[in-house]
Amino acid sequence: MDELSAVLDRTSPETALDFDAIVIGAGVSGLYQLYKLRELGLRARVFEAGTGVGGTWYWNRYPGARFDSESWTYGYSFSQELLDEWDWEEHFAAQPETERYLNYVADKFDLRRDIQCKSRVASAHYQDDTRSWEVVSEDGRRYTTRLLITAIGVLSAATMPTIPGVETFQGQSCHTHYWPKEPVSFAGKRVAVIGTGATGVQTITEVAKTAGSLTVFQRTPQWCAPLHNSKISKEEMQRIRADYAEIFARCQETYGCFIHTTDPRSALEVTPEEREAFWEKLYSEPGFGIWMGNFRDILTDRQANALISEFLARKIRQRVKDPVVAEKLIPKNHGFGTRRVPLESGYFEAYNQPNVQLVDLMETPIERITPTGIKTNAAAYDFDLIIYATGFDAITGAFDRIDIRGVDGVSLKDKWQDGPQTFLGILVDGFPNFLMVMGPHAGLGNFPRAAEYSADWVTALVRFAHERGLTRLEATAATSQAWTDHVLATSEGLLFAEVDSWMTGINRNVAGKQVRRVMRYSGGHPAFRQRCDAVAAGGYRELTLA
Repeated sequence: MDELSAVLDRTSPETALDFDAIVIGAGVSGLYQLYKLRELGLRARVFEAGTGVGGTWYWNRYPGARFDSESWTYGYSFSQELLDEWDWEEHFAAQPETERYLNYVADKFDLRRDIQCKSRVASAHYQDDTRSWEVVSEDGRRYTTRLLITAIGVLSAATMPTIPGVETFQGQSCHTHYWPKEPVSFAGKRVAVIGTGATGVQTITEVAKTAGSLTVFQRTPQWCAPLHNSKISKEEMQRIRADYAEIFARCQETYGCFIHTTDPRSALEVTPEEREAFWEKLYSEPGFGIWMGNFRDILTDRQANALISEFLARKIRQRVKDPVVAEKLIPKNHGFGTRRVPLESGYFEAYNQPNVQLVDLMETPIERITPTGIKTNAAAYDFDLIIYATGFDAITGAFDRIDIRGVDGVSLKDKWQDGPQTFLGILVDGFPNFLMVMGPHAGLGNFPRAAEYSADWVTALVRFAHERGLTRLEATAATSQAWTDHVLATSEGLLFAEVDSWMTGINRNVAGKQVRRVMRYSGGHPAFRQRCDAVAAGGYRELTLA
């Protein structure tokens, strides 16, 4: 046993822990956290529910699945050798390419030997007498560890709709998150898609190409913008590779860790002609520029937001031939950018196809799923396949599905029943040695850019503990409350905080998730890092360390 493991394993003489650290989840953040723990020489084990690594990109293999961060900003930045070796095929990689990439990383750094697949964690209870955690998998296996680190993702707890009769349907059905590994053919089939969020938009666009008929059941339309994806040539990949240092530096500077920088002007201070020309430019460019690189006030000023929303509404009317259908596809209950913006590749044009029908659930809600299909209050539909694109119990949902208990058996789910309380989105008071990579109240954005920082911060804290012989790391109630208050303050004045979405903790399919709560840090990632860096530079005085 090396020196660091010996320190972290300091318990009563008769007690030996199985691991120094257990990480839950082998996705983007879990793989990197394992790599960093290895650097410290820890005995670490990752528990992964799936049969392979990849997290989001292992599970979500539905038709059209791809990310909307530029591929070359999404990959890991920690290894120059990895950057030199990997060639991205597309500017916005599809799920199969991203899954291959994460498997390549797992193999290159020999991470698999410390990853235990098909091991879903059922419970984790803190043991005060040994300053350790007892982790139990769903099959009953028990493990002990000094540190418990969650890398369970922001959108990983899939939710089915609470519609009567779901279990009675006799055809094929599945949630997009649990898409089968074997190919699914839509040719000649009557297909239903319930849901038009980001996964629904991607699924609908792809299924519409080959389905015999596709019926889309929409409750809330979304403001979508074009992805403008394209292949990356070898010559372009060489240019990208040469610019990686500059690319990652730019991601560090922007609000959401994307390459897109907010325009410092107000939408209201330019002429209508200038405004229209700028928005046409953004609409024609790839990626999140129209959301993240827009005028500075479109997400804070109601008039500015109304103007950009009307611009997007005109685009929908131009792209959808049937004016009645076009109006149904235009959101009425939220402005552009106040929910996460789905990027699409021909989504609106799909509704011009004769095999695609839109059912507006605000007009004709679903009454039940039947053995042969779906019944609304206006009609009955027969289907061969029902696809549930009904999203996730976001941010806290994956935590709620594990029985996590801290000091005196306090349940994390109960502690967070009125909304998450954290310190820096990483620690929770009353839950010693419990660390979250990309937990609630952390800075979100381009996920790997934010996850690398979060895992680096966790690693630095563990190293600090080693150097001082500390075996208990915990946030205090006061600092947790102060951080939670600060997170709430950063959302003030932002229009998204007034809208029901997963970013405000709303999920009508989950009990207790019908009240808006601030779930993420909204001050931008540079400000988030500044706060976290200050805590580390000050010697973690805000924590209880022993």
